[in-house]
Amino acid sequence: MKQYLDLCQRIVDKGQWVENKRTGKRCLTVINADLEYDVAAGEFPLVTTRKSFYKSAIAEVIGYLRGYDNAADFRALGTKTWDANANLNSDWLANPLRKGEDDCGFIYGAVARNFPKPDGGSIDLLKQIIDDLKNGIDNRGEILTFFHPGAFHMGCLRPCMYSHHFSLLGDTLYLNSTQRSCDVPLGLNFNMVQVYVLLALIAQITGHKAGTAFHKIVNAHIYEDQLELMRDVQLKRAPLPLPTLKINPNIKSLEDIETWVTMDDFEVVDYQHHEPIKYPFSV
Repeated sequence: MKQYLDLCQRIVDKGQWVENKRTGKRCLTVINADLEYDVAAGEFPLVTTRKSFYKSAIAEVIGYLRGYDNAADFRALGTKTWDANANLNSDWLANPLRKGEDDCGFIYGAVARNFPKPDGGSIDLLKQIIDDLKNGIDNRGEILTFFHPGAFHMGCLRPCMYSHHFSLLGDTLYLNSTQRSCDVPLGLNFNMVQVYVLLALIAQITGHKAGTAFHKIVNAHIYEDQLELMRDVQLKRAPLPLPTLKINPNIKSLEDIETWVTMDDFEVVDYQHHEPIKYPFSV
């Protein structure tokens, strides 16, 4: 919580205003932030200065691992985070590649699970990484990426947290995740949860101990219509003790994640929080 609140305060105190073309709003912005989550110690980074809906964040990352490209699939899993981008984004609605209602196009996990090869065919980046980690192989050249500049026009949104690099030292697995852009009041809490869960889950299914997850944000910002709530409400609240996340130990493979895992397989214990804050969302 301290590193989260420190970043929020840094943006309020030192941020510079930037016009955002996509949303038509100004953002109070800082460049570069580094956060760490001690997964080994079970320090689940769930924001306590407002109520956070962690299951939606976990559902989204599970959808990425499954390669979802449709908002209806994300909703069925337990998150509505892709509804607006799929159905309210004017540029995407006018895109001839859009297949209809709820279609998100070639986004996030759909890219990683079917990454095009220049010489034809595709690579399942996630399966390749998991297979190597299960065999104790630390391949520094393998990166789980959702980023494909040549395919941006094929999806409703460019990936924000776009790169995940797993590293194995002995029997401990580490994760470095990189995020190009972050809506701090709304998105960061989701992203913190997702980085933590990604390391915890991949360590579990590959048979390793989870270590530390390192989360780098390039552009961290607060939208102009969120600033007052952040400055005058959330930053005035005292953080509460962190909760604990429990993951169903029966999740043992990528196939399990792809087929039967639901949000009932994730439980947060002892979550104390302040009242919710309804931050505006920018499409």
